[in-house]
Amino acid sequence: MLRSLTSKLLAFASVGAIALAVSAPAQAQSGQPITIGFGMALTGPLAANGKQTLLGMKIWEEETNAKGGLLGRPVKLVFYDDQSNPSTVPGIYTKLIDVDKVNLVVSGYATNMVAPAMPVVMQKGKVFPTLFALDVNAEFKYPKYFSVLPTGPNTKGSFTEGFFSSAMEQNPKPATVAIAAEDAEFSNNACEGARENVKKLNLKVVYDRKYPPSTTDFTPIVRAVQATNPDIFVICSYPLSSVGMVNTINELNYKPKMVGGAMVGLQATVFKQRLGAKLNGIVNYETWVPSEKLMKPAADFFKVYQSKAGAEGVDPLGYYLGGWGYAYLSALGQAINGAQSIEDDKIADYYRKNTFKTIMGDWAYGPGGEWTKSGMMQVQYHDIKEGETWRGMNYQTVLTPPENKTGTLIYPYEKAK
Repeated sequence: MLRSLTSKLLAFASVGAIALAVSAPAQAQSGQPITIGFGMALTGPLAANGKQTLLGMKIWEEETNAKGGLLGRPVKLVFYDDQSNPSTVPGIYTKLIDVDKVNLVVSGYATNMVAPAMPVVMQKGKVFPTLFALDVNAEFKYPKYFSVLPTGPNTKGSFTEGFFSSAMEQNPKPATVAIAAEDAEFSNNACEGARENVKKLNLKVVYDRKYPPSTTDFTPIVRAVQATNPDIFVICSYPLSSVGMVNTINELNYKPKMVGGAMVGLQATVFKQRLGAKLNGIVNYETWVPSEKLMKPAADFFKVYQSKAGAEGVDPLGYYLGGWGYAYLSALGQAINGAQSIEDDKIADYYRKNTFKTIMGDWAYGPGGEWTKSGMMQVQYHDIKEGETWRGMNYQTVLTPPENKTGTLIYPYEKAK
Protein backbone atom coordinates (compact mmCIF):
# COMPACT_ATOMS: atom_id res chain seq x y z
CA MET A 1 0.00 0.00 0.00
CA LEU A 2 2.78 2.42 0.91
CA ARG A 3 4.53 1.70 -2.38
CA SER A 4 1.38 2.48 -4.37
CA LEU A 5 0.79 5.66 -2.36
CA THR A 6 4.27 7.01 -2.92
CA SER A 7 4.40 6.03 -6.59
CA LYS A 8 1.20 7.98 -7.20
CA LEU A 9 2.51 10.97 -5.30
CA LEU A 10 5.83 11.03 -7.15
CA ALA A 11 3.89 12.55 -10.00
CA PHE A 12 3.56 15.67 -7.89
CA ALA A 13 7.31 16.02 -7.32
CA SER A 14 7.73 18.50 -10.16
CA VAL A 15 4.89 20.68 -8.97
CA GLY A 16 5.86 23.90 -7.20
CA ALA A 17 4.73 24.36 -3.61
CA ILE A 18 1.33 25.96 -3.28
CA ALA A 19 1.90 28.14 -0.25
CA LEU A 20 4.36 30.96 0.30
CA ALA A 21 7.52 30.24 2.24
CA VAL A 22 7.73 31.63 5.75
CA SER A 23 10.80 31.86 7.89
CA ALA A 24 11.57 33.33 11.27
CA PRO A 25 14.35 35.94 11.43
CA ALA A 26 17.67 34.76 12.77
CA GLN A 27 19.93 36.86 14.90
CA ALA A 28 23.18 37.90 13.32
CA GLN A 29 26.04 35.43 13.55
CA SER A 30 29.01 35.04 11.28
CA GLY A 31 28.49 33.14 8.05
CA GLN A 32 25.42 32.21 6.04
CA PRO A 33 22.46 30.68 7.91
CA ILE A 34 22.11 26.91 8.16
CA THR A 35 18.73 26.48 6.49
CA ILE A 36 16.36 23.71 7.59
CA GLY A 37 13.40 23.08 5.28
CA PHE A 38 10.13 21.27 5.79
CA GLY A 39 6.42 21.15 5.04
CA MET A 40 3.96 21.51 7.92
CA ALA A 41 0.21 21.18 8.33
CA LEU A 42 -0.86 24.78 8.96
CA THR A 43 -4.32 24.41 7.44
CA GLY A 44 -6.64 21.43 7.07
CA PRO A 45 -7.52 18.66 9.57
CA LEU A 46 -3.99 18.30 10.97
CA ALA A 47 -3.40 22.02 11.51
CA ALA A 48 -4.17 22.03 15.25
CA ASN A 49 -1.20 19.72 15.74
CA GLY A 50 0.98 21.18 12.98
CA LYS A 51 0.75 24.71 14.33
CA GLN A 52 1.82 23.77 17.84
CA THR A 53 4.69 21.75 16.40
CA LEU A 54 5.82 24.79 14.44
CA LEU A 55 5.77 27.03 17.51
CA GLY A 56 8.00 24.54 19.34
CA MET A 57 10.38 24.56 16.36
CA LYS A 58 10.42 28.38 16.25
CA ILE A 59 11.29 28.53 19.95
CA TRP A 60 14.23 26.21 19.29
CA GLU A 61 15.34 28.42 16.40
CA GLU A 62 15.12 31.56 18.54
CA GLU A 63 16.95 30.04 21.50
CA THR A 64 19.64 28.46 19.33
CA ASN A 65 20.38 31.76 17.62
CA ALA A 66 20.43 33.58 20.96
CA LYS A 67 23.18 31.18 22.04
CA GLY A 68 25.27 31.78 18.92
CA GLY A 69 23.69 29.36 16.43
CA LEU A 70 25.31 26.12 15.30
CA LEU A 71 28.89 25.84 14.12
CA GLY A 72 29.11 29.62 14.49
CA ARG A 73 26.25 30.17 12.02
CA PRO A 74 22.63 31.21 12.61
CA VAL A 75 19.86 28.71 11.88
CA LYS A 76 16.87 29.56 9.72
CA LEU A 77 13.64 27.60 9.26
CA VAL A 78 12.16 27.56 5.75
CA PHE A 79 8.70 26.02 5.57
CA TYR A 80 5.52 25.67 3.52
CA ASP A 81 1.96 24.77 4.40
CA ASP A 82 1.27 21.22 3.22
CA GLN A 83 -2.45 21.84 3.88
CA SER A 84 -2.77 18.41 5.56
CA ASN A 85 -2.80 17.08 2.00
CA PRO A 86 -0.29 14.34 1.05
CA SER A 87 -0.41 15.33 -2.64
CA THR A 88 1.31 18.67 -1.89
CA VAL A 89 4.28 17.08 -0.14
CA PRO A 90 6.51 15.86 -3.01
CA GLY A 91 6.36 19.27 -4.68
CA ILE A 92 7.24 21.02 -1.42
CA TYR A 93 10.34 18.90 -0.82
CA THR A 94 11.43 19.16 -4.44
CA LYS A 95 11.25 22.95 -4.18
CA LEU A 96 13.04 23.05 -0.82
CA ILE A 97 15.95 21.01 -2.12
CA ASP A 98 16.23 22.11 -5.77
CA VAL A 99 15.02 25.72 -5.68
CA ASP A 100 15.50 26.95 -2.11
CA LYS A 101 18.62 24.79 -1.79
CA VAL A 102 18.18 24.32 1.95
CA ASN A 103 21.07 22.71 3.78
CA LEU A 104 18.93 20.14 5.57
CA VAL A 105 15.37 18.86 5.53
CA VAL A 106 13.14 17.44 8.24
CA SER A 107 9.63 16.11 7.92
CA GLY A 108 6.34 17.75 8.73
CA TYR A 109 3.94 16.26 11.25
CA ALA A 110 2.21 12.91 10.78
CA THR A 111 2.61 9.61 8.99
CA ASN A 112 0.41 10.60 6.05
CA MET A 113 2.62 13.63 5.34
CA VAL A 114 5.96 11.86 5.80
CA ALA A 115 5.35 8.90 3.48
CA PRO A 116 5.02 10.95 0.26
CA ALA A 117 8.19 12.92 1.07
CA MET A 118 10.32 9.79 1.26
CA PRO A 119 10.95 9.17 -2.47
CA VAL A 120 12.08 12.77 -3.02
CA VAL A 121 14.34 12.82 0.04
CA MET A 122 15.85 9.45 -0.83
CA GLN A 123 16.53 10.47 -4.41
CA LYS A 124 18.41 13.53 -3.16
CA GLY A 125 20.33 11.55 -0.53
CA LYS A 126 19.27 13.79 2.36
CA VAL A 127 19.31 12.81 6.03
CA PHE A 128 15.66 12.74 7.11
CA PRO A 129 14.59 13.18 10.74
CA THR A 130 10.81 12.62 10.85
CA LEU A 131 8.14 13.57 13.36
CA PHE A 132 5.37 11.19 14.47
CA ALA A 133 5.57 8.94 11.42
CA LEU A 134 4.47 5.40 12.16
CA ASP A 135 6.71 2.74 10.59
CA VAL A 136 7.14 4.68 7.34
CA ASN A 137 10.64 3.29 6.78
CA ALA A 138 9.61 -0.37 7.05
CA GLU A 139 9.34 -0.69 3.30
CA PHE A 140 11.82 1.97 2.17
CA LYS A 141 14.66 0.86 4.50
CA TYR A 142 16.38 4.19 3.96
CA PRO A 143 19.59 4.32 6.05
CA LYS A 144 19.37 8.11 6.65
CA TYR A 145 15.86 8.02 8.15
CA PHE A 146 15.50 8.79 11.88
CA SER A 147 12.10 8.79 13.54
CA VAL A 148 11.05 10.99 16.45
CA LEU A 149 8.15 8.95 17.80
CA PRO A 150 8.40 6.97 21.05
CA THR A 151 7.24 3.64 19.65
CA GLY A 152 10.46 1.72 20.12
CA PRO A 153 11.25 -1.33 17.98
CA ASN A 154 7.64 -2.63 18.08
CA THR A 155 6.46 0.28 15.99
CA LYS A 156 2.95 -0.69 14.91
CA GLY A 157 2.00 -2.64 18.01
CA SER A 158 3.18 0.01 20.47
CA PHE A 159 0.13 2.23 20.00
CA THR A 160 -2.24 -0.38 21.45
CA GLU A 161 0.09 -2.61 23.46
CA GLY A 162 -0.72 -0.80 26.72
CA PHE A 163 -4.43 -0.81 25.89
CA PHE A 164 -4.46 -4.59 25.63
CA SER A 165 -2.18 -5.22 28.60
CA SER A 166 -4.45 -3.09 30.79
CA ALA A 167 -7.50 -4.96 29.52
CA MET A 168 -5.97 -8.36 30.21
CA GLU A 169 -5.33 -7.45 33.85
CA GLN A 170 -9.10 -7.41 34.46
CA ASN A 171 -11.14 -10.24 35.99
CA PRO A 172 -12.77 -11.73 34.04
CA LYS A 173 -10.46 -11.02 31.13
CA PRO A 174 -12.07 -9.77 27.92
CA ALA A 175 -12.45 -12.40 25.22
CA THR A 176 -13.71 -10.54 22.14
CA VAL A 177 -12.57 -7.42 20.29
CA ALA A 178 -13.85 -5.12 17.54
CA ILE A 179 -11.47 -3.08 15.39
CA ALA A 180 -12.35 -0.02 13.30
CA ALA A 181 -9.66 1.73 11.22
CA GLU A 182 -9.75 4.89 9.17
CA ASP A 183 -8.36 3.92 5.77
CA ALA A 184 -5.21 6.07 5.95
CA GLU A 185 -1.51 5.36 6.35
CA PHE A 186 -1.21 5.88 10.11
CA SER A 187 -4.44 4.21 11.15
CA ASN A 188 -3.90 1.20 8.91
CA ASN A 189 -0.44 0.73 10.44
CA ALA A 190 -1.72 1.16 14.00
CA CYS A 191 -4.55 -1.31 13.49
CA GLU A 192 -2.17 -3.78 11.88
CA GLY A 193 -0.27 -3.59 15.17
CA ALA A 194 -3.52 -4.04 17.10
CA ARG A 195 -4.20 -7.24 15.17
CA GLU A 196 -0.74 -8.51 16.08
CA ASN A 197 -1.51 -7.84 19.74
CA VAL A 198 -4.87 -9.60 19.42
CA LYS A 199 -3.17 -12.65 17.94
CA LYS A 200 -0.63 -12.82 20.77
CA LEU A 201 -3.42 -12.71 23.35
CA ASN A 202 -5.64 -15.21 21.49
CA LEU A 203 -8.65 -12.89 21.52
CA LYS A 204 -11.56 -13.41 19.15
CA VAL A 205 -12.14 -10.68 16.57
CA VAL A 206 -15.87 -10.13 16.01
CA TYR A 207 -15.62 -7.01 13.85
CA ASP A 208 -12.70 -5.65 11.77
CA ARG A 209 -13.42 -3.07 9.08
CA LYS A 210 -12.02 0.11 7.54
CA TYR A 211 -13.92 3.30 6.80
CA PRO A 212 -13.06 6.12 4.36
CA PRO A 213 -11.24 9.23 5.65
CA SER A 214 -14.13 11.28 4.23
CA THR A 215 -16.64 9.64 6.61
CA THR A 216 -18.78 12.13 8.55
CA ASP A 217 -21.59 9.87 9.82
CA PHE A 218 -20.23 7.28 12.25
CA THR A 219 -23.59 5.96 13.42
CA PRO A 220 -23.63 2.96 11.01
CA ILE A 221 -20.12 1.98 12.10
CA VAL A 222 -20.81 2.17 15.83
CA ARG A 223 -24.18 0.39 15.44
CA ALA A 224 -22.49 -2.40 13.47
CA VAL A 225 -19.85 -2.79 16.19
CA GLN A 226 -22.52 -2.69 18.90
CA ALA A 227 -24.39 -5.50 17.15
CA THR A 228 -21.37 -7.81 17.47
CA ASN A 229 -21.19 -7.11 21.23
CA PRO A 230 -17.39 -7.08 21.67
CA ASP A 231 -15.86 -6.83 25.12
CA ILE A 232 -13.41 -4.18 23.92
CA PHE A 233 -13.45 -1.79 20.96
CA VAL A 234 -10.18 -0.59 19.36
CA ILE A 235 -10.30 2.51 17.16
CA CYS A 236 -7.43 3.68 14.93
CA SER A 237 -8.26 7.14 13.61
CA TYR A 238 -7.16 10.64 12.64
CA PRO A 239 -8.44 13.78 14.41
CA LEU A 240 -11.78 14.45 12.74
CA SER A 241 -12.93 10.84 12.81
CA SER A 242 -11.64 10.47 16.38
CA VAL A 243 -13.99 13.28 17.40
CA GLY A 244 -16.79 11.77 15.34
CA MET A 245 -16.34 8.36 16.94
CA VAL A 246 -16.35 9.71 20.50
CA ASN A 247 -19.44 11.82 19.82
CA THR A 248 -21.30 8.90 18.26
CA ILE A 249 -20.40 6.45 21.03
CA ASN A 250 -21.87 8.93 23.51
CA GLU A 251 -24.94 9.72 21.41
CA LEU A 252 -25.78 6.02 21.05
CA ASN A 253 -24.99 5.39 24.73
CA TYR A 254 -22.76 2.52 23.62
CA LYS A 255 -20.84 0.99 26.51
CA PRO A 256 -18.30 -1.69 25.68
CA LYS A 257 -16.11 -2.72 28.57
CA MET A 258 -13.22 -0.72 27.14
CA VAL A 259 -12.85 1.61 24.14
CA GLY A 260 -10.09 3.67 22.51
CA GLY A 261 -6.54 2.71 21.60
CA ALA A 262 -4.95 4.65 18.73
CA MET A 263 -7.08 7.75 18.25
CA VAL A 264 -5.06 10.73 16.98
CA GLY A 265 -6.37 14.12 18.02
CA LEU A 266 -7.60 13.42 21.53
CA GLN A 267 -4.18 14.54 22.79
CA ALA A 268 -4.66 18.13 21.54
CA THR A 269 -6.32 20.72 23.77
CA VAL A 270 -8.64 21.93 21.02
CA PHE A 271 -10.21 18.47 20.68
CA LYS A 272 -10.27 17.88 24.42
CA GLN A 273 -12.21 21.14 24.79
CA ARG A 274 -14.59 20.16 22.02
CA LEU A 275 -15.41 16.79 23.56
CA GLY A 276 -15.19 17.60 27.27
CA ALA A 277 -16.90 15.03 29.51
CA LYS A 278 -17.60 12.79 26.51
CA LEU A 279 -13.97 11.67 26.88
CA ASN A 280 -14.64 10.16 30.31
CA GLY A 281 -13.71 6.49 30.29
CA ILE A 282 -11.86 6.53 26.96
CA VAL A 283 -8.46 4.78 27.06
CA ASN A 284 -6.04 6.11 24.48
CA TYR A 285 -2.38 6.60 23.66
CA GLU A 286 -0.38 9.63 24.73
CA THR A 287 3.27 10.33 23.99
CA TRP A 288 3.79 12.75 26.89
CA VAL A 289 1.77 13.98 29.88
CA PRO A 290 2.40 16.83 32.37
CA SER A 291 3.11 14.55 35.32
CA GLU A 292 5.55 15.85 37.92
CA LYS A 293 8.23 13.44 36.70
CA LEU A 294 7.94 14.28 33.00
CA MET A 295 7.39 18.00 33.44
CA LYS A 296 10.58 18.55 35.40
CA PRO A 297 13.01 18.77 32.41
CA ALA A 298 10.42 20.50 30.21
CA ALA A 299 8.98 23.16 32.55
CA ASP A 300 11.03 26.08 31.20
CA PHE A 301 10.09 25.29 27.62
CA PHE A 302 6.36 25.13 28.37
CA LYS A 303 6.49 28.47 30.17
CA VAL A 304 7.90 30.03 27.02
CA TYR A 305 5.53 28.14 24.71
CA GLN A 306 2.42 29.04 26.72
CA SER A 307 3.47 32.70 26.89
CA LYS A 308 3.59 32.79 23.07
CA ALA A 309 0.64 30.53 22.23
CA GLY A 310 -2.09 33.18 22.43
CA ALA A 311 -0.43 35.55 19.98
CA GLU A 312 0.37 32.65 17.64
CA GLY A 313 -3.21 31.34 17.76
CA VAL A 314 -2.13 27.80 18.57
CA ASP A 315 -2.88 25.12 21.17
CA PRO A 316 -2.58 26.98 24.49
CA LEU A 317 -0.69 24.22 26.28
CA GLY A 318 1.42 22.47 23.62
CA TYR A 319 1.60 19.18 25.53
CA TYR A 320 1.08 16.96 22.49
CA LEU A 321 3.32 18.42 19.79
CA GLY A 322 4.82 21.68 21.05
CA GLY A 323 7.43 19.98 23.18
CA TRP A 324 8.15 17.40 20.52
CA GLY A 325 8.65 20.12 17.88
CA TYR A 326 11.32 21.64 20.12
CA ALA A 327 12.92 18.30 21.04
CA TYR A 328 12.87 17.16 17.40
CA LEU A 329 15.09 20.04 16.28
CA SER A 330 17.10 19.90 19.48
CA ALA A 331 18.20 16.40 18.44
CA LEU A 332 19.15 17.68 14.99
CA GLY A 333 21.15 20.48 16.60
CA GLN A 334 22.98 17.95 18.76
CA ALA A 335 23.79 15.92 15.64
CA ILE A 336 25.11 18.98 13.76
CA ASN A 337 27.30 20.01 16.69
CA GLY A 338 28.40 16.44 17.33
CA ALA A 339 29.29 15.80 13.68
CA GLN A 340 30.79 19.30 13.37
CA SER A 341 29.21 19.34 9.92
CA ILE A 342 26.02 19.94 7.96
CA GLU A 343 26.86 17.15 5.52
CA ASP A 344 24.01 14.66 5.40
CA ASP A 345 26.16 11.53 5.64
CA LYS A 346 28.09 12.80 8.67
CA ILE A 347 24.91 13.84 10.48
CA ALA A 348 23.30 10.47 9.72
CA ASP A 349 26.34 8.71 11.15
CA TYR A 350 26.02 10.73 14.37
CA TYR A 351 22.32 9.83 14.66
CA ARG A 352 23.15 6.13 14.42
CA LYS A 353 25.85 6.14 17.10
CA ASN A 354 24.66 8.50 19.82
CA THR A 355 22.00 9.04 22.49
CA PHE A 356 19.97 12.24 22.34
CA LYS A 357 19.02 14.07 25.53
CA THR A 358 15.97 16.32 25.22
CA ILE A 359 13.21 17.94 27.27
CA MET A 360 10.90 15.10 26.21
CA GLY A 361 13.27 12.36 27.31
CA ASP A 362 16.32 10.57 25.98
CA TRP A 363 16.48 8.22 23.02
CA ALA A 364 18.85 6.31 20.77
CA TYR A 365 18.38 4.67 17.38
CA GLY A 366 18.32 1.05 16.33
CA PRO A 367 17.88 -0.58 12.92
CA GLY A 368 15.56 1.20 10.53
CA GLY A 369 15.88 4.53 12.31
CA GLU A 370 13.43 3.68 15.11
CA TRP A 371 14.00 4.13 18.83
CA THR A 372 15.66 1.34 20.76
CA LYS A 373 13.10 1.61 23.58
CA SER A 374 9.39 2.50 23.65
CA GLY A 375 8.07 5.49 25.54
CA MET A 376 4.43 5.13 24.47
CA MET A 377 1.77 5.57 27.14
CA GLN A 378 -1.87 4.60 27.51
CA VAL A 379 -4.01 6.90 29.61
CA GLN A 380 -7.62 6.89 30.72
CA TYR A 381 -9.62 10.12 30.84
CA HIS A 382 -11.98 10.49 33.80
CA ASP A 383 -13.80 12.98 36.07
CA ILE A 384 -13.82 15.65 33.35
CA LYS A 385 -16.15 18.49 34.22
CA GLU A 386 -17.24 21.70 32.52
CA GLY A 387 -14.45 24.28 32.53
CA GLU A 388 -11.63 21.72 32.66
CA THR A 389 -8.27 23.47 32.28
CA TRP A 390 -6.42 20.41 30.90
CA ARG A 391 -3.22 21.56 32.59
CA GLY A 392 -2.57 18.86 35.16
CA MET A 393 -3.17 15.19 35.75
CA ASN A 394 -6.54 15.36 37.56
CA TYR A 395 -8.48 14.31 34.45
CA GLN A 396 -6.22 11.49 33.28
CA THR A 397 -4.44 8.44 34.65
CA VAL A 398 -1.36 6.89 33.06
CA LEU A 399 -1.91 3.13 32.87
CA THR A 400 1.29 2.11 31.06
CA PRO A 401 4.29 1.86 30.97
CA PRO A 402 4.96 0.88 34.61
CA GLU A 403 7.64 3.54 35.13
CA ASN A 404 5.13 6.32 34.37
CA LYS A 405 1.99 4.73 35.83
CA THR A 406 -0.11 7.06 38.00
CA GLY A 407 -3.15 4.89 38.76
CA THR A 408 -5.34 1.97 37.73
CA LEU A 409 -7.93 1.41 35.02
CA ILE A 410 -11.58 2.18 35.76
CA TYR A 411 -13.27 -0.89 34.29
CA PRO A 412 -15.68 -1.42 32.69
CA TYR A 413 -15.93 1.80 30.70
CA GLU A 414 -19.40 2.77 31.97
CA LYS A 415 -18.06 3.14 35.53
CA ALA A 416 -15.99 6.12 34.36
CA LYS A 417 -18.99 7.80 32.71
